[in-house]
Amino acid sequence: MTEITQLLHRVQAGDATARAALFAAAYPVLERLARARLRDGGRNILLDTRGLVHESYLRYVRGGALRAEDRRAFFAFASQVMRSVIVSSARERAAEKRGAGQRLLTLSTDMAERLHAGEDEILRVHEALESLAEVDARLAQVVQMRYFGGYSEQEIAETLDVTERTVQRLWLKARLMLRAAME
Repeated sequence: MTEITQLLHRVQAGDATARAALFAAAYPVLERLARARLRDGGRNILLDTRGLVHESYLRYVRGGALRAEDRRAFFAFASQVMRSVIVSSARERAAEKRGAGQRLLTLSTDMAERLHAGEDEILRVHEALESLAEVDARLAQVVQMRYFGGYSEQEIAETLDVTERTVQRLWLKARLMLRAAME
């Protein structure tokens, strides 16, 4: 049993010190996942790797009970939380760009061309992913882990307990369905 799995069991048993120890033990992997997610740059210029990891941790702490049984389930949960943080950040940026409740005033007709596309792309993918989850939850899980969690095909295969080839097929199918949904 890995250290993270042991710490998860201690957290679920009510050990008050285990939560901080879990975060410390998982931090390098969480940081690697966040770095992979933000590697592209430009998708979300307000979040950096540490900011994404720390905001994810704060949401985990505020969320209460953690229902992950082992290391794989914990990092799958972490990718969901990172997705939530990225989408929330994109929504906040989109609201700020649109005045966030301020009175609208159009100064130029070409302003929309100068807006960053990254936040809009994240929101479009998020909406398409919600539609995909209604049709096929497993495809949505693969997309979430790959796109928002930065998982490799091998890591996804281990988490879902399938072969890498199965993950490749699911990823291809999911991308085609998302592309169709986004068009």
